[in-house]
Amino acid sequence: MKLKKPYFWDLPKPNFLSYLLIPFSLPIILRNFLFKFLKKKKPFNIKTICVGNIYLGGTGKTPLTIKIYEILKGLNFKIATVKKNYSDQKDEQLLLKQKTSLIISKKRKDAVYQGINQNFDILVFDDGLQDISVDFNLKFVCFKSKNWIGNGHLIPAGPLREKVSSLKRFDAVFLNGSLGNFEKIENQIKSINLDIKIFKTFYKILNIKKYNLDKKYLIFSGIGEPSDFKDILLENKFKIAREVVFPDHYKYSLKDLEEIQNIAKNESLKIITTEKDFMKIPEKFKKDIDYLIIDLVIRDEKKLIDLLTK
Repeated sequence: MKLKKPYFWDLPKPNFLSYLLIPFSLPIILRNFLFKFLKKKKPFNIKTICVGNIYLGGTGKTPLTIKIYEILKGLNFKIATVKKNYSDQKDEQLLLKQKTSLIISKKRKDAVYQGINQNFDILVFDDGLQDISVDFNLKFVCFKSKNWIGNGHLIPAGPLREKVSSLKRFDAVFLNGSLGNFEKIENQIKSINLDIKIFKTFYKILNIKKYNLDKKYLIFSGIGEPSDFKDILLENKFKIAREVVFPDHYKYSLKDLEEIQNIAKNESLKIITTEKDFMKIPEKFKKDIDYLIIDLVIRDEKKLIDLLTK
């Protein structure tokens, strides 16, 4: 059973429970220490980009992977995306397959060989910064501005796969969402890696004209950061009467969807979800459910193009 993110992960400072869990972070600490000494296999005859995170889940890796794919395809590169074949991430695989040329493989290094055999110029990996089997040409790490690094501790005491000091080995940071605390985050990043590029991103709704903003909505999602979904709706003046939140990559049962339908019917609400969640819904329910189509907007996109093509 999938669990929701613990509330204390995103507190400004670790609480008592977080400190109690620090000993259980030892396997990750050991793994990250050994990571420095393990030799990675660098692919030949093909360029690789990895879009990953050190904050567990909900940082916008997949939308950024799709955006980079679109940029490079528009520049006439033969490009594919890569997703490791995790059985509980079929939603992201479906989204990437719909919007990109996708390679799915049990091992990322095998995906590299597939890309070479299919004569691709570039592979963009959705996730994999902690994979020692491939040394990527460019390494991008994603964060949500409002969460940043949470309480700063490693899993399970906090939300991090690696300490924030790992930023010294990446080429660019992508900060998504509200930028009220941008200067503070930027200073922290630059104190670790003065040469790293920093990009600000936000989401734009592409199909907003289809919605009646005078109506009231029931929203539901099973994504890493459900508050992002709610926030973009509120920013665009949607009236949210009900919100139902499920764990990330949740597999909806018929009972779940029937309950959502019944609530909406009884309270005269329209139903809306994310595009990723919509792909997991059986056809019989889709006539009653709408979904947002979003685009990731990168501020100073030209700077990113320069980084990708240099």
